[in-house]
Amino acid sequence: MTDELKRTLGVSDAVVVGLGAMVGAGVFAAFAPAAGAAGGALLTALAVAALVAYCNAHSSARLAARYPASGGTYVYGRERLGPFWGYLAGWGFVIGKTASCAAMALTVGAYVWPGREHAVAVAAVVGVTAASYGGVEKSARLARLIVAAVLAVLAGVVAVCLSSGAAAPGRLSGPDWTAFGLLQGAGLLFFAFAGYARITTLGEEVRDPVRTIPRAVPIALGIALLVYTAVAVALLSVLGVEGLAGASAPLADAVRAAGAPGLAPVVRVGAALAALGSLLALVLGVSRTVLAMARDGHLPRALAAVHPRRRVPHHAELAVGAVVAVLAATADLRGAIGFSSFGVLAYYAIANASAWTLDSGVKGRAVAAVGLSGCVVLACALPLASVVAGAAVLALGALAYQVRGRLRSGI
Repeated sequence: MTDELKRTLGVSDAVVVGLGAMVGAGVFAAFAPAAGAAGGALLTALAVAALVAYCNAHSSARLAARYPASGGTYVYGRERLGPFWGYLAGWGFVIGKTASCAAMALTVGAYVWPGREHAVAVAAVVGVTAASYGGVEKSARLARLIVAAVLAVLAGVVAVCLSSGAAAPGRLSGPDWTAFGLLQGAGLLFFAFAGYARITTLGEEVRDPVRTIPRAVPIALGIALLVYTAVAVALLSVLGVEGLAGASAPLADAVRAAGAPGLAPVVRVGAALAALGSLLALVLGVSRTVLAMARDGHLPRALAAVHPRRRVPHHAELAVGAVVAVLAATADLRGAIGFSSFGVLAYYAIANASAWTLDSGVKGRAVAAVGLSGCVVLACALPLASVVAGAAVLALGALAYQVRGRLRSGI
């Protein structure tokens, strides 16, 4: 059939796509606001975010093996809970992750050409959209190169910081923290873990999805957790909680404090590459969810078109690229993190609720229950502006669904 995507991705490809989204701009940007919220409990906040991410990943992998189609939780919610919940998950994902795309593009601009970040961000969006348009195999190869380069840069930063005389283990924790601040920090750090969704949203392009997706998701998440923990320990040991919270470019500031200012330009390049990798993975994931929603008529049917030769949702990719380019020209970087986290936590709450309905043992339901409650708690603990904006966007989506349903039924 001409409207089906091509299955080309194996386990290693899927892992790389997930890592390209997780080990991205979040590691260069999310730790500072999270440290400001969590204080001396930053590492505990990281553990909480990782626990919720694991539960979400476990539920998502089980669902993706059952429903290996493009769209991720949009498909799972629709099949397990009903059309409205699937639509709401898709709406939250597309809106939240479109904002994330703009944030990633702006991160590229901020590191490549400070002061001209909006222009560079738009150029980055155009380039990434062109790469995505070329086919998912080419996108996976590009993601592989970017992930390798970023991991090398992060390894260098960790080694320099931990081996320097400026490192002090006593800076890893502190008494100045509250339970609410810990949860808010975890919610902000969740922004950095959310990339494994790219694997499930590409379910229609994965070979042997029943076997591949449940293997790729935990592998990608586990590698990302190890990387984030190492980076967090390195940053805290050199900058301390207060220094990290006030840093505009935490990794660059850390290598300077560690006595290696010559590494700062390399960190700058690594940050730009990481953000570029995240942007590529995000465009892939958002466009596939747009494809699934368009197939069901929740978005214009033209967005469901699949290129006859490249086998990619080219109309959806071009539309996502255009919207992100506009946002990249006007958006604020840090404000997008909380807003995106709220939308994605709502998305995964529906994924866990969907996984609860699967025929499974005690472990499957327990993991889904912990994931669902964790998503709700972390979403409510985010900064008030993010909660209000995120809830308003979800309500707007729900209203649009109801109006559309009434118009279709002629009421």
